[in-house]
Amino acid sequence: MRAILAFSAFALLSSGAVAQEAVPDGTWRDSFGTTLQFSLCGEGTQLCATLLEVQGESRTEGNLAFVNKQIMQADQTAANEWKGTVMFDGSEAESTITQVAADTIEIEGCRVVVLCQTLSFSRITDDAPAS
Repeated sequence: MRAILAFSAFALLSSGAVAQEAVPDGTWRDSFGTTLQFSLCGEGTQLCATLLEVQGESRTEGNLAFVNKQIMQADQTAANEWKGTVMFDGSEAESTITQVAADTIEIEGCRVVVLCQTLSFSRITDDAPAS
């Protein structure tokens, strides 16, 4: 019986470690259609994002100027969490990026402590053949 309990405890600990190893590399889209390309950068502990497409209320002249440009660089502060800056409407905002699941990233951006917004992005998987 002790062996089963020990194995069960090991299995639980092992599954938690796998969950913490989520990788943010890839293409992500929010509910409005804005798309970002995330990749590890720097020494592999920083997270960078390139804006690929802007949709919804964020589709402003200021944001369109950043399409296909790096808009974010953040330092890892915990497992699956990075803090840094993001460009938005031509200005920088402090941001926290958290990979809350294998296919979900949340970005909280704050221009002033009271002006914060959180957006959720889902990983895009492209199963279509390249044309």
